[in-house]
Amino acid sequence: MKIMTCPLNGPRNISEFHCAGEAVLQPDPRDLSDADWADHLFLANNSLGVVREWWCHTPSSYWFIAERHTGSDEILKTYPANEFFRERVDFDAREEGA
Repeated sequence: MKIMTCPLNGPRNISEFHCAGEAVLQPDPRDLSDADWADHLFLANNSLGVVREWWCHTPSSYWFIAERHTGSDEILKTYPANEFFRERVDFDAREEGA
């Protein structure tokens, strides 16, 4: 049985989790061409090595970040999302100032 440690709920069976893809900082779409924005949205790096991914503990709906090695599938570290995303992006405020 594979175990993943949820930052909120502790060690749990991996079947209780859902991976939602790589966690990356979002560029400002106004600074990108349409082609670059489409690449950001729809293309994945799919590289060998350590990646940060969004994971959800399904029973509690708790979202967090996990660092996983894509070759060995080993989960190296899990932590709350606010440790990676340090500030909140307020899109409404950015649009008002434009």
